[in-house]
Amino acid sequence: MDTKQGHRKRLREKFLKSGLAGFNDYEIVELLLSLGTPRKDCKPPAKEVIKKFQTLRGVLEAPIEELQKLKDIGPHSAFGIKLVLEVAQEFLKAKIVDKPFYRSSQEVFDYLYHSMRGLKKEVFKVIYLNSQNQIIDTVELSSGTVSSSSVSPREVIEGAINNNAAALVFAHNHPSGNPEPSASDRGITRELVYAGRIMRIKVLDHIVIGDNRYYSFAGEGLLGEYETDFLNLMLRGTAESRRRLYKARGDVDKLQR
Repeated sequence: MDTKQGHRKRLREKFLKSGLAGFNDYEIVELLLSLGTPRKDCKPPAKEVIKKFQTLRGVLEAPIEELQKLKDIGPHSAFGIKLVLEVAQEFLKAKIVDKPFYRSSQEVFDYLYHSMRGLKKEVFKVIYLNSQNQIIDTVELSSGTVSSSSVSPREVIEGAINNNAAALVFAHNHPSGNPEPSASDRGITRELVYAGRIMRIKVLDHIVIGDNRYYSFAGEGLLGEYETDFLNLMLRGTAESRRRLYKARGDVDKLQR
């Protein structure tokens, strides 16, 4: 067995034993390329692709036309790279369909992580769901700092109505890698929960995506707190309205005497 074949065999055996743990990005690309060119040394073109697109994600999301411009990356290899990305996204999406989100924040994280990790700006997404918690659509609402000025509760609710959604899941990334929510994150989440309550649309979670980890507002109990706060505000508002009504009736009675 020649050196190239031995190297390829070791890579495949390593993958079969422990998955992609411990692999460099170029080694993962090398494995992908080897599927389309089984008798060719794929290490040099794999390193060239990573050099061009920086990361594995950059390679997977690169336009197919750009991939084919590179030396030793033909139509078959470019097609295989794009196919892997689409299959992975469909698989992750299928994992969370039919599952109640309050029990599967991890699946939501897995579904969104590969499309949101490594982004240089904060991106805010909303997942619209039907009454069975099945995904209707996933929409990017803003790019930049997440705040009440960049994320409009009105726009979220309009989208929910247009999609006939019964529930919502929010997600955004932290480029720093630390998923701990900021004061702004907490504020906009509270506003969105209140807006959902008014329109009787359930907010199931808001997930902040960091570096291979996440923060779940539902999992940490914050959504429950916001729901309770809203109900208390409604009760106080009802009590104040009744007090004013009774006062007005009393004033009328005095005038009639």
